Amino acid sequence: MARKFLESEILVSTKDMSKEEWLKYRQGGIGGSDASAVAGINPWKTAVQVYIDKKEDNPKEIKSFRMDLGNRLEGLVAELFTEETGLKVRNVNGILYNNKYPFARANIDRAIVGEKAFLECKTTNSYAAKDWENGIPAHYEIQCLHYMAVTGATHCYIAALIGNQEFKWYKIERDQETIDYLMQIEKEFWEENILKDVIPLPDGSYAYSEYLKEKYPSSKAEEIDITNFIEDIGDKLNRYDEIVEDMKSLDSEKKAIEQEIQAEMGECEVARIGERKATWKSQSRSSIDSKKLKKELPDIAAQYMKVSSFRKFSIK
Repeated sequence: MARKFLESEILVSTKDMSKEEWLKYRQGGIGGSDASAVAGINPWKTAVQVYIDKKEDNPKEIKSFRMDLGNRLEGLVAELFTEETGLKVRNVNGILYNNKYPFARANIDRAIVGEKAFLECKTTNSYAAKDWENGIPAHYEIQCLHYMAVTGATHCYIAALIGNQEFKWYKIERDQETIDYLMQIEKEFWEENILKDVIPLPDGSYAYSEYLKEKYPSSKAEEIDITNFIEDIGDKLNRYDEIVEDMKSLDSEKKAIEQEIQAEMGECEVARIGERKATWKSQSRSSIDSKKLKKELPDIAAQYMKVSSFRKFSIK
């Protein structure tokens, strides 16, 4: 008989699972950290990035000291939560699955003993403190609602250690209306994009640009008419022209403000402006004079010449 957590089944144990296996299992459904990206409210990740991650042949772990530290501090956050609330928690050690939402997966941090609930643990740096000033950041709340959908939990708790200076925790009640809406968004994304292998519409993200560079790395000397392939292309090009002009105007305005401050600073490298500070410091940089090198030592220059290829885009 399959192990269960509330209304969800434990698809596979993660206790002795390698990172590579875990990443492959994550590709089998939409996870909690993916949910807000699919819904379009994640500040760091877009639906396009989720699509790319799910379609990757060999998913790779993104490593950083900050992420590793967050994983290590998860236990401490759970301990602080228990100390403040008196609620006991336990590990589940599994990827959770619910037949009602076959496209969804859940990896909860802790289960709450004696309640139909779980605990989500977060650690953030001090710069993110403002994100918690008015309660739970929206993308974290979406993550919790996603987990409630999969597990069937009636409520959950989220606890955060903020900049190693402040500890906060909140209780989130189940909101079935929002859960239904979120699950519909995820279902559509999974079926229409992932299963049909259709990348989401362009969103202006860095991830989408990298996807296009990788998919179409080089050009052919051919011409194509795409006038009838992009909806409202005339309006979009007019808007493009407006944005280009606005950017030029804003850049000139920005530089004028900088110049006004620099004129007052003169030779000083630091200026106080109320509670803010401007710096204008002398710097030096060493670089090879490639033009001179090619002229005086062409053979040596050729040995160390690095050729890179890219596609330059422009609209006339």
